[in-house]
Amino acid sequence: MRAFITGGGGFVGRHLENHLHSCGDVVTSADRECDVTSMESVLPCLAESQPEVIYHLAALTHVGDSWADPSEYTRVNVLGTKNLLDAARQVVPQATVVFISSADVYGIVNEQDLPVRETFRTAPTNPYSSSKLEAEHFARDAVRESGQHVIIVRPFNHVGPGQSTKFVIPALVSRLFEARDEGRSEIRVGDLSPRRDFSDVRDVVRAYRLLTMHGRSGETYNVASGIDTALSDIANTLRAEIAPEVQLVVDPTLLRPVEVPVMRGSFEKLHDATGWEPVITLETSLRDVVSEFRSQSPNH
Repeated sequence: MRAFITGGGGFVGRHLENHLHSCGDVVTSADRECDVTSMESVLPCLAESQPEVIYHLAALTHVGDSWADPSEYTRVNVLGTKNLLDAARQVVPQATVVFISSADVYGIVNEQDLPVRETFRTAPTNPYSSSKLEAEHFARDAVRESGQHVIIVRPFNHVGPGQSTKFVIPALVSRLFEARDEGRSEIRVGDLSPRRDFSDVRDVVRAYRLLTMHGRSGETYNVASGIDTALSDIANTLRAEIAPEVQLVVDPTLLRPVEVPVMRGSFEKLHDATGWEPVITLETSLRDVVSEFRSQSPNH
């Protein structure tokens, strides 16, 4: 398949590009050189690559940052998605577009509602998830009004080598190594009580490609592990591995305005459509993240 990736320089984009190459696809991976907020930028990118499949990953994704600049999240995540869909309709109308939304659109979920299925109501709790849900509306409009082939994916949390230290697991790993190397006795952390559903990014990108072949246009699919794990358990596992003597101290300034206490998704619909199921354990993911940090510094 000829594939085009927006946001190809990001954490997930790099893993997706590697996976597609390993499957024999012809891949064009674009990052800042293809500005999705500008039709003048997107149109020639698609015209030149003539993709059969477009993976739309380009987005602002950090929940915490979205509170500081919500209008920019709307511009990039909503307008950018609309531009990409419009450009695809003009240049490659038969292409399948895989729009990467987020499980954050479900908002706060009660224990009795778990695991969350795609039919569950949406109730965003932050500017990031609001922008993703609004972009989903444009994706469905493209299917309904223009007959485009668009698949919506709602990944839950994912982790793996190469993730930014803006995100919780690599942030913990980085701070623990720094504290150990500097001889500090503690590190500051945010709220570690939430429980999250983590998938390995290498499993996630495998699901994306399978959906291009077996997913149905206009449908929404969760990508989840089906297991929720407390951030405190992850943090203590990492602490034991890296710096057992370092204590974790909650810093009120690191707390979010709204926090979802627990999240766990169902991947049943994805499995029924594609046969996908997770194969990489969280323990393996954590070990690989720690190994990556160790390899980057001789002190580690």
